[in-house]
Amino acid sequence: MTTPLTVDQLQPRLHRLTVIDVRSPGEFAGGHIPGAHNVPLDRLAEAVPALRAAAGRGELVVTCASGARALHACEQLAAADVQTLLVDGGTAAWAANGGALNRVPGRPVRWAMDRQVRLVAGSLVLAGLVVDVAVPGVRWVSAAVGGGLLFSAVSNTCAMGSLLGRLPYNRPRDSGAELDATLAALRDGGR
Repeated sequence: MTTPLTVDQLQPRLHRLTVIDVRSPGEFAGGHIPGAHNVPLDRLAEAVPALRAAAGRGELVVTCASGARALHACEQLAAADVQTLLVDGGTAAWAANGGALNRVPGRPVRWAMDRQVRLVAGSLVLAGLVVDVAVPGVRWVSAAVGGGLLFSAVSNTCAMGSLLGRLPYNRPRDSGAELDATLAALRDGGR
């Protein structure tokens, strides 16, 4: 069972908690809760031992942009016997409540994953409808994208977001080294 934590509850406890942000490195670089560690959702399985060690020393809080990916991460961690708290509303709620966001120096700000998904899905739907004028039947691409978005909403997962998160645009060249350093800090007691 994952316990939600409002940003009002998070603020006074922030210095005592280990915050894990499961967004892509590109999104994380654009603005994250101060002191947060970036462990992308698609790399969470390899981070379980380090996260278990961090949770053994104190409370572990998981966040993302709005909370959906963080909830999925909390479910994965609960299955691995790692207790977590969930930032209700994610980093967006933190910022909307006046919380400061740290940025990774020298990194460009990337669009949030949900915005990238909306751009790609909308483009595919529009392209399918336009191309259907010349090539009848292509509109079914638009229908498939619509079906995928419906499934995404019902299942609270997003295959398109997962794929977009793996693009080089969302993964700086040194993100593997950064994750290794993050995991080492979590194993060794860094907050």
